[in-house]
Amino acid sequence: MLRHYECVVIITPILSDDQAKNTAKEYEDYLIKKEGRVVYQEHWGLKKLSYSIRKKQSGCYHLFEFLLSPNFIFDLELKLRQDERILRFLTVKLNKYGIEYAEKRRKKLKENDSIKHK
Repeated sequence: MLRHYECVVIITPILSDDQAKNTAKEYEDYLIKKEGRVVYQEHWGLKKLSYSIRKKQSGCYHLFEFLLSPNFIFDLELKLRQDERILRFLTVKLNKYGIEYAEKRRKKLKENDSIKHK
């Protein structure tokens, strides 16, 4: 049974924006390989950190919203922990309210994006 999760990953700022996006793409491919489904993802770009992590003052943020079997969450988090390019990550299982909020957020972003392009 697939469960709904959200994961925010902070990628080291040493990488270029394209390299950070490629790192995120690797994790997207990993989720698909584990028979998961990426519902939505968003690249937030370089942001200043509240406190330094591994002597880094900033990090490149990436959000994943995905469906995955709970059996593979440990594997995903282990892979994230072992990757030197990842400074921090947080994976959260979404309940029905979290899923509802995520859908509203996506809809609002899509509306704002369509307004910008007019």
